[in-house]
Amino acid sequence: MNALVAGFRRAVELDDINPLIVMPLTILDFLCIHPFRDGNGRLARLLTLLLLYHFDYRVGCYISLERIVEESKETYYEALEASSQGWHEGCHDPNPWLNYLWGALVRAYDEFEVRVGTILSGRGSKTEQVKQAVSRRFAPFSVSDIESDSPGVSRDMVRHVLRQMRDEGLIEVRGRGRGARWHRKES
Repeated sequence: MNALVAGFRRAVELDDINPLIVMPLTILDFLCIHPFRDGNGRLARLLTLLLLYHFDYRVGCYISLERIVEESKETYYEALEASSQGWHEGCHDPNPWLNYLWGALVRAYDEFEVRVGTILSGRGSKTEQVKQAVSRRFAPFSVSDIESDSPGVSRDMVRHVLRQMRDEGLIEVRGRGRGARWHRKES
């Protein structure tokens, strides 16, 4: 860990290496060092936010990177596995990890742009807010998830729009009550 911190400081002091390269490589090294018995992934995601803030990338203040990672968990682990092969020998390929993390950041900024556009344009209709919240979801979601992504829209309205979208064949529901999970249908 001391070597990781020293290497990060040297890279930052050089000032000729893009932070969007330094940051994900530091996170990859942290995950490969695996300094704790448990919680390394959660700590790596917090470290990611800290480093993003350090370099003035503030998207994590508005969009949950934790949610984006959770929704792409399989790809996360595949990229980590691919990039950690040979890490201890110094012959690993960081590109899968870099591409994954950059993709997660692009997705966060895209979501942020949609939210800002919605706010600047007067948010649009409540129905449109719910539909946009659904369109940003890739993993199964609950009514509460959509409600939290649609400020000012009541739970009853969220349910109404979800039923309408289900009837239009755009989404489907699995389960009932609080455990129900909605899924976007792939076209």
